[in-house]
Formats: sequence, structure tokens, C-alpha cells
Amino acid sequence: MRRREFITFLGGAAAGWPLTAHAQQPAMSVIGLLAATSIPTWQLKSIQKGLIEGGYVEGRNLAIMYRAADGQFSRLPMLATELVDSKVAVIFAVGGPIPARAAKAANSTIPIVFAYGGDPVGDGLVASLNRPGGNVTGVTFIATSLTTKKLELLREIAPGVTDIGLLVNRAGTLAEFQIKDVSEAVERLGLRLHIASVSSEGEIDAAFTTLSQLKIGALVVGTDPIFAFLLNQLTAAAARYKIPAIYNIPEYCEAGGLMSYGARFTEALYQAGKYVARILKGEKPADLPVMQPTKIELVVNLKTAKAMGLIVPPQLLARADQVIE
Repeated sequence: MRRREFITFLGGAAAGWPLTAHAQQPAMSVIGLLAATSIPTWQLKSIQKGLIEGGYVEGRNLAIMYRAADGQFSRLPMLATELVDSKVAVIFAVGGPIPARAAKAANSTIPIVFAYGGDPVGDGLVASLNRPGGNVTGVTFIATSLTTKKLELLREIAPGVTDIGLLVNRAGTLAEFQIKDVSEAVERLGLRLHIASVSSEGEIDAAFTTLSQLKIGALVVGTDPIFAFLLNQLTAAAARYKIPAIYNIPEYCEAGGLMSYGARFTEALYQAGKYVARILKGEKPADLPVMQPTKIELVVNLKTAKAMGLIVPPQLLARADQVIE
């Protein structure tokens, strides 16, 4: 759904609310939204879309208690406890595995729905993807097996590259695994790896300056909640330093990034929103399998490529699910 259509839909729905309210006041469900960082508007709209499709509209029959740790992970247990003490019906945890872990540690009865890129089994959130068990389920949208493919795509658009950069957030929880994953893929392909870290907007320029001085030929931008929040700043820096970069979700390309290979984060949030609605209607997390992406998209921003002086091979464009011109 396009942004304009989404807003129109909301406006049309709102027009009927006062009449409905006069006829019969709907019951108000209360959920908690627990996040590692502040949630960008584009993510929040996807969550709301899933809730609306499930029959829940904030301000009409749904109230949301927002709790964001602003990158301070040590605050998450306290925020999770606040939501549990408030007796919310469901806790929606986003921004990596830590918010969901905090919610799970705080209680064993209130349903928890997560949406993040990682391995929820390995992270101790669920017993298995098909049979989560307990009070936790959700959506995972990153397949770790995509790393080698991303490097191969970078070599197509930047032939002859020998030095690869990896951007992670060492202050986060996902960096160690990503470094290991990319290091193994780089070694298999006979490349050299250089790692830079960003944990706030103020560190972006220094990280890209270092990568530029190392003369890397291409960059893999890792997964981290703060990166989604800094989406526009990261893509702008890559363009400014003329570093060919590949991202894990298409939303980066739509913000000016060069290339992405992965599932849409907005789709994961939308599906997780629908799960929350189903649980509010009585379904149990243990009975809802963890959802995984059904479509991996290759997106190329041809406009960005031209601005960086890159020639995108025709065969790569032919394989792309979306080309932005």
C-alpha cells in the first residue's frame, strides 16, 4: 500500500468512527511496544497496517504503550517490567533479540511477538520455528545464508574488488555473529575484510572516512536496529564517499542506497502486526509458527549507480526484482 493510499484509508476509516462510537463503544485492547531504539515512522506505519488489517485501530479499539530504550539496552528489563505491571494484553518487541528476551524474562504468561533479523531459536526465544512453545512467537526476516550472495553481487557491480568493508554496531548485540559470518564468506572468496563500527549518527562520518582511507572496493552494511533508524544518513554517506554498498533490506535502496538483497523489513513488521491482532482475538503464541520471508528481493538503484560512476551489468539488471531509475 502506498503512503498516500494508507493515509487515505486511515482518513476514510476515521470518518466513520464517531458514528460507530455513538452506536456502540468498542472494547479497548492495550498492547505494549518495546523497542531497542526509537521507531522510525516508516516502521510504525507497517506495524499499524498489520494491526488495522486484523481489526485493531489505535485510538479506536486499541491503545499502545510505547517504551523505547534509545539504544541503552540496560534499560530494557525495566521497561519490560513496566509493561508487565501495566497488564498489557500483548508485548510487541522490535529491534533485535534483546527486547524480546527482556520481555520473556519479565513474565511467562503475557504473549510476546517479535520482529527482527536473526535466529530466534539460537537466541533462546522459541523452542523451534514451527512449534515456538511458551508465550513467544513472531517474524524473522534475515537469512544468514545470503552473505556469500551479497559479496558476489558486489563483485558484479565492482569487478576486481579485493578489499571489502563491513559496517557493524559493536555496541549492539548482532555484530559478533555478522563479523564471523562475513569473515568466513570473504575467506572463501579470497578477499580481504576491513571492519568499521557505527553506534550513533555522530560516528558515521569517521567510519566512512576510515573505510575510504583503507581504499575498500565495496561495503556490506550489517544488520542493527540503529542502522534502520539511521537509514538515510548511512545511504547518504556511502554516496558521498562513492563506496559501492549492499544492504540487507530494500528500504535502503528506496532511500538512495545502491543495492540490496534480502526480505523487506516493512513486510516483517506488517506480518508481526497481524500476529498481534490474532493473539488479541484469542490465538496462542505457542500455536503460531515463527514466520520467515517468502520472498528475497534484489533491488538496484540505477540513479545512485550513475551518480557514483558505476556501470551496472545488464545481466544484473535483468535479475533484479526492482530497478530504481
